[in-house]
Order: sequence, then C-alpha cells, then structure tokens
Amino acid sequence: MQVVDAIVVGGGPAGSTCAWKLREAGLDVIVLDRATFPRHKLCAGWVTPETLSDLQLDPQDYPLSLMTFDELHLNWKALTVKLKSRQHSIRRFEFDDFLLRRAGVRVLQHKVCEIQRDGGEHIIDGKFRARFLIGAGGTACPVYRTYFQERNPRSSMLQTATYEQEFAYDWKDARCRLWFFDNGLPGYAWYVPKANGYINVGLGAMADKLKHQGGHVREHWRSFVDKLQRKGLVSYDNFHPTGYSYYLRGKVDVIRDRNTYIVGDAVGLATRDMCEGIGPAVKSGLLAADAIVAGAEYSLAELSYFTGGGLTSKILERKFVGQRITTPA
Repeated sequence: MQVVDAIVVGGGPAGSTCAWKLREAGLDVIVLDRATFPRHKLCAGWVTPETLSDLQLDPQDYPLSLMTFDELHLNWKALTVKLKSRQHSIRRFEFDDFLLRRAGVRVLQHKVCEIQRDGGEHIIDGKFRARFLIGAGGTACPVYRTYFQERNPRSSMLQTATYEQEFAYDWKDARCRLWFFDNGLPGYAWYVPKANGYINVGLGAMADKLKHQGGHVREHWRSFVDKLQRKGLVSYDNFHPTGYSYYLRGKVDVIRDRNTYIVGDAVGLATRDMCEGIGPAVKSGLLAADAIVAGAEYSLAELSYFTGGGLTSKILERKFVGQRITTPA
C-alpha cells in the first residue's frame, strides 16, 4: 500500500493547483485520475488575468497555446456590444497537463471506487493511504459522493447542459464572440479562436429551464452551426459535438469534513453570469491547500459569484438562473 501525506482525486485545475501548493509546503502528494494526461477535455477554455495571476503564470511565459482578447463581442438579437474585458483562451488538452506537470507530484491513472476512513486517515481501494484527502474529481467526484452528497445536495436549477466541439481550423476572425438567448436558448453560444490553429464552438444552457421548454441543447446546435456558416466564421462539415453537465455556484453548507476537502466542480463553483469554472476551481484549490498547510479556515466567502461585475452580471444571472435563486450575501 502506498502511504502519503495527501491524496488529490482529480487532476484538473483545482486538483493540480492544490497539489502544487501542498508539494511546495513539503507534503508528499499523489494525484489519482481515471484519465491519462494529456487528456481531451471539452471547454470553451477562457481564463481571466486574475486566474493566471493566482497560478503565478505570466501570459508571455506560458509555453503553449494562448490568445489574448481585449474585448468580447456580445450579441443579443440585433444588438452587438463590444465589452472591454481582457480574457485569454487556452486549450484544456495542454493547459491541464501543463499545470499537473508543474505541480511536481506523482500522478497515477486510477479510477477511485471505494473510500474508507481508518482512524484519522483515508484508504482508497485498499491501495493508497493518506491523512488528507482532496476531492477534485469534477461533478461526478467520488469524494463528493462518499462524504458530501447527502449534506450538499445539488439543485437542478443550477445545472448547466453544454454541447461543444474543439477542432483544428484555420480561422480568419480572431474575435471572441458570444450570442445570448438565440431562439429561446436559456444560455449562450460561443465562438472562441485559439492559438496555433484551433477553435472551440459550442453552446450552454440552464438544464432546468431547457427541460421546461421541452428542448435539448442538441436541437439548438444545428441552428447555431448554420449561423456560423452564414456569417462566414466557420466553413466546416465534420461536426461531432459532445455534451456534458456541471453546476453553478449555489449555497454550499459543507466543503470540509475533518481532513477531507472538496474543490472546483466537485463543489459546484462556476460563476452565475458566464458559467466560468476555471477561475473558481483554481481559487478553491489554493484555499484548500492553505487550510491544510497553515490551518486556515476553509471558506469560499472570498470567491465571487460572477466573472464580470455590475449590472451586466446581475442581468445575466437573472436570465440564466431565474429569480427563484438569490445570491447569498
């Protein structure tokens, strides 16, 4: 049996960030993930300057695909607005692998099935033992299911449904474009160019609202692709989009159980306005590591519910989530 100080279940940005900081503090850490890295990860893949700062990454020093947008082109029916907002696009295939390698810890391909407590330690599948356990395995995280699901049931009103594809493409338009609420979609669609000849296109919606409309994201996909082709943004005929789901930030009562922590999408931390999850995942990983190393309180109070700010964010939250959900103070 392998015995370490901490086990991180999940090698995405939340898990790798937490493992990085724990290793810097001198802990012996392993990361368990069911996938082999680099692994295909669907994601529109934009990160904020604040997130890169949290990761201590200078955009000029990042050695892989990165593009910078100084404005976003927001479309709502006939209205187009240029929003000054610096963002960066990355490829998750590269980005997650880079962060995990930088963490400098052992990474093992392993699907976690059984987690048991033995005194003050955890045993995973009879093969791994550690004092600290960090659940960073996304929406289906086994640590969340084992220790937190009953106390933190997820709200269907905060569930998103996403349909997208990333592919090699010689794009000509370098602008990041978003279309809100087209054809009644309770969400938005995106066109995100990426460096070195890639692009991500997709759409996401609030699953509960979409269900009440009697629709599905794949039914909106065809009209969205037609729009891209009419506008001359994408001329492509090999679309094979894939869907997945995750949760926006809600009221979370329990994120720590003694020496067990959950971070990132295992908590459900994506922002209410833009459904952005990388930034909150990174911050939660840092906070969990600080709680373990320095004995600090593990609290999400400093995490914002919004990617942007002000009136625009409030309007988007109301449109996406609805007035039945309110943001706690």
